[in-house]
Amino acid sequence: MSDLNETEIRVFIDAITHYFDQLTQEAATVRGAFLDDNGGSVPVYDYSGQIAVSGQFRGTITVSAPRALIRHLLLAMSEQDQSDANLRDTVGELANTLAGNARKHFGSDMQISVPRTAAGAIGKGASRKRPYVIMISWKTYSASLVVDIERLD
Repeated sequence: MSDLNETEIRVFIDAITHYFDQLTQEAATVRGAFLDDNGGSVPVYDYSGQIAVSGQFRGTITVSAPRALIRHLLLAMSEQDQSDANLRDTVGELANTLAGNARKHFGSDMQISVPRTAAGAIGKGASRKRPYVIMISWKTYSASLVVDIERLD
């Protein structure tokens, strides 16, 4: 098993900044990226979406964002439905989009699941002892992207 390298982690950073830029014409910025040493020091927001990864990779990609950020995304899509179910669907679609962009980079060796969503934290089956955490800002909001993936050799 091997870790992703810096260039491969950059795929996720580029995907999330591009997502916001394409949807809202205002890119998200990376506030910080780090390895989670404490096994839980990642902020969890109102909604989380997670994609499981399999094939030649194992792990998860998880996005967590506050309700207000997701509502702004819905408005950017001209979506008026602000229900809890639609907020969860939207954060799940965000996670799915990021995983889909990663799959384009890594190829068919990376298989992705349908999104799982939750209000608040979503359970994680840690693949790595220290997952990659990417903290982003968009407008006045913060969100987290946790890349907990390893390559199976």
